[in-house]
Amino acid sequence: MATKPGILTDWPWQPLGSFKYLILAPWAAHSTYSFMVKGESERDVVNILILPFLLLRMLHNQIWISLSRYRTAKGNNRIVDKGIEFDQVDRERNWDDQILFNGILFYVFYMILPGTHNLPFWRSDGVVIICLVHAGPVEFLYYWFHRALHHHYLYSRYHSHHHSSIVTEPITSVIHPFAEHIAYFMLFAIPLLTTVFTGTASMASTFGYITYIDFMNNLGHCNYEFIPKWLFSIFPPLKYLIYTPSYHSLHHTQFRTNYSLFMPIYDYVYGTMDKSSDTLYEASLKKPEESPDVVHLIHLTTPESIYHLRLGFASLASKPHTSKWYLWLMWPVTLLWSLFLTWSYGRTFVLESITFQKLKWQSWVVPRYSTQYMLQWRKESLNDLIEEAILDAEVRGVKVLSLGLLNQGEELNKNGELYIQKNPQLRIKLVDGSSLAVAVVLNSIPKGTTQVFLRGNLTKVAYAIANALCERGIQVAIPYKDEYEKLQLRLTTMSKNNLILSSSYPDEKTWLVGDGWKEDEQLNASKGTLFIPFSQFPPKKMRKDCFFYTTPAMITPTSLINMHSCENWLPRRVMSSAWRVAGMVHALEGWDEHECG
Repeated sequence: MATKPGILTDWPWQPLGSFKYLILAPWAAHSTYSFMVKGESERDVVNILILPFLLLRMLHNQIWISLSRYRTAKGNNRIVDKGIEFDQVDRERNWDDQILFNGILFYVFYMILPGTHNLPFWRSDGVVIICLVHAGPVEFLYYWFHRALHHHYLYSRYHSHHHSSIVTEPITSVIHPFAEHIAYFMLFAIPLLTTVFTGTASMASTFGYITYIDFMNNLGHCNYEFIPKWLFSIFPPLKYLIYTPSYHSLHHTQFRTNYSLFMPIYDYVYGTMDKSSDTLYEASLKKPEESPDVVHLIHLTTPESIYHLRLGFASLASKPHTSKWYLWLMWPVTLLWSLFLTWSYGRTFVLESITFQKLKWQSWVVPRYSTQYMLQWRKESLNDLIEEAILDAEVRGVKVLSLGLLNQGEELNKNGELYIQKNPQLRIKLVDGSSLAVAVVLNSIPKGTTQVFLRGNLTKVAYAIANALCERGIQVAIPYKDEYEKLQLRLTTMSKNNLILSSSYPDEKTWLVGDGWKEDEQLNASKGTLFIPFSQFPPKKMRKDCFFYTTPAMITPTSLINMHSCENWLPRRVMSSAWRVAGMVHALEGWDEHECG
């Protein structure tokens, strides 16, 4: 929001929320109906192509968002080294409003301008006119309009909203108040209307010009430099005709320089080019990939979880995990994307990069789903993939690697011990977050508790919790004899007396629950029972008269830089799971031993 919002700041359909897309429904339905009822000789493909083109624009922008977040997480060629925060993600989540706005105007212009009907696919003269009109009037008018927007009156009421993002992402390019977008559409419509009124318009020039604007807008705000230097060496005048990501980035950090749209020539003519433009460009090209101190390995959970990644839909990643109705409509795309990612992509990739004090922390994604860990015939390939990531981290000088969700128990990798046995020379320390998870659970148990009820799979964490509680003199009740006997074998002699085999559900108010327990067992708990999960995923809440804690998690320090995504169901900026932060905590402690095994 601008510092002093002016008139026409908000989009007219803002109250509709996620239902805003319905504003295109009447137009799309009318164009489809017209196309279907008319004879083959009367049909106009231009009208029916408007909606698919809008969807392609959304896809184009999403590709830029994902690619930019991936590249900035890796660090190489990154321009601005600061992070983005949740407030920026919230401010930029409605980036597709301008596409809806354009869509309505496209339909309106098609209805009132006969020259937009039955366009040929290509006309060379129309393409030339588009190029000349853009390079001349559009670039010139935009330059002076942009400078006017930086006048304190217009800046405080409108343009400051765009400049709230110092560290830009591709979608930052279209984050403006509604009034600004009206002016921009009028400006960019000049070349298009020129071809319409001169009878030289074509589908290639119309759709191509709009795609060019989207491409250049995304390029200028992507925050990583990739325009090769040899382009300007071969054709030196090109520096006046095309900007680079670093060139426009300076406009967001310096504010009073580099005003040009896509062609820097007007900054050179009017003396507003930032003198550090060339220096920043060359420095960004040379910037190497970052070497993290801590790496956290994660994997995908469900097919739709790809959209909740930081590289997926930014608005979904920035909130606790919830199912959205429109994701069900995307299942065909989701399935194809999932098959490509999990069956074709054979190595880990960087998801996010966070800085805390002097530690650099990265999340690496192992492109496999939870269900694939249960397949016996996938066991060897999964372990090879994880081991490859560990050895890669070793080469990069990583101090601590957290296996987190990838520590899948005895069956898959012996609780991570397999990798240590195969690579005894490892300097990197492997942790799994189990000790931190145990500590969080123990500190979550109310003071004065004398007995707890333990339910769920007997994991490494479950054994440790039971042992610690029994040693503290707290009784641990177990309902099944086989689980009771397994725990007896793991407990110390003095603590075994506090392990109780309970034939019925106790009246104790504290239940420790993990994966594998029957959730309808909640119905047997007494009113007011406190459920404390020791698993990485929370139990389903089937009781309204009981209390449910989150999964083992810790408060996230506000000094974490570049923290703008949520982990599964945990609230933003409030908590982060013990498995996720274990590597960072142990690195801060100077951890010098393996935790896995």
